[in-house]
Amino acid sequence: MAMKKSANVVKIIVVAVFCALLIGLFAFLINRRPSQTEKNTRLTPVQELLSQNLYGNYPPTPKEVVKLYSEYTRCFYGETYTDEELEALALKSRELLDDELVEGQTDADYLESLKTDISRYQAENRSISSYSVSSAADVEYNTFDGYDWAMVGCIYSMRIGKAIAPVNENYLLRKDTTGHWKIYGWQLEEKKQEIKIE
Repeated sequence: MAMKKSANVVKIIVVAVFCALLIGLFAFLINRRPSQTEKNTRLTPVQELLSQNLYGNYPPTPKEVVKLYSEYTRCFYGETYTDEELEALALKSRELLDDELVEGQTDADYLESLKTDISRYQAENRSISSYSVSSAADVEYNTFDGYDWAMVGCIYSMRIGKAIAPVNENYLLRKDTTGHWKIYGWQLEEKKQEIKIE
């Protein structure tokens, strides 16, 4: 009789533990699934850029710096944003620029110049739809005047009305004292022929 009671107690404990595990697993799966509001609140490209922390996660190569700067540029001329987001985006983009380049213009002057340029693009029905940065193998490295330098090319797809024109920019980067590659300047290549799209 005592044997039957202890066997029943063991069965009850096993069933109780199994039920508790099932309830715990069910609760875990429910909490892990994104809610409907989370699905509907995806970050815009502008918000994604604003959420990045360059101090803790600075791009490691000249190519990655130009790629990130090009994403800022694409957003300036191809995305929608509030005035506050534009100001924050402009300030963050300047973190990728060399100190000598930044010192040549105050934040306020830079923002005013950027707004004027964006207004001109909008008036001319122009935007940047995409970009392509040179491969890592095409990056040119050099040492001069005690600094490490790099040259990186980028092709922007400029949409003008219903036409697309490739625009080539060459970026010159200099490695700063902390080991970060910063954009020192850029130069526009010759204008390419427009491609009509229907």
